[in-house]
Amino acid sequence: MTTRWSAAEEVLPNGSDGFGPKPIAVMDAECALCSWGARMIHRLDRSGDIRICPVQSPLGTGILDHHHISHLDPESWLFLDGGAAYRDMEAIIHAGKRLGGLGNLVLALKVLPRPLRDWLYRKVARNRYRLFGKGDMCAIPDPDFQKRLIR
Repeated sequence: MTTRWSAAEEVLPNGSDGFGPKPIAVMDAECALCSWGARMIHRLDRSGDIRICPVQSPLGTGILDHHHISHLDPESWLFLDGGAAYRDMEAIIHAGKRLGGLGNLVLALKVLPRPLRDWLYRKVARNRYRLFGKGDMCAIPDPDFQKRLIR
């Protein structure tokens, strides 16, 4: 699902580093699979533009609330880019496309019909702790990775 928002400044604080207009991936910081995804974003985003916001942070909760998504929803994965909000599997696909290079591998998921992609995403999202365990994205010691995190 893709939605447009009219005033990103209302949701995304434009701090001294000016991250307001940059893409943001809002994801579960306690999920090992999401932590892996965050590390992949960090490695593949050569521009350094994509920021990562944990759903457990006040900002993450606020962004999800703005988009009518509960931060308690195990399916909450949101990618904000260019005034559009992408959810779930569409967020992953858009992030991969935005990253380019190896990130384009996720575009292969588009061969699946949308209902099947949505079903697959929900199955994995609801069982991610059991399948992949827990991890702490915010504890990743890499200082460059930490600069991407917004809370």
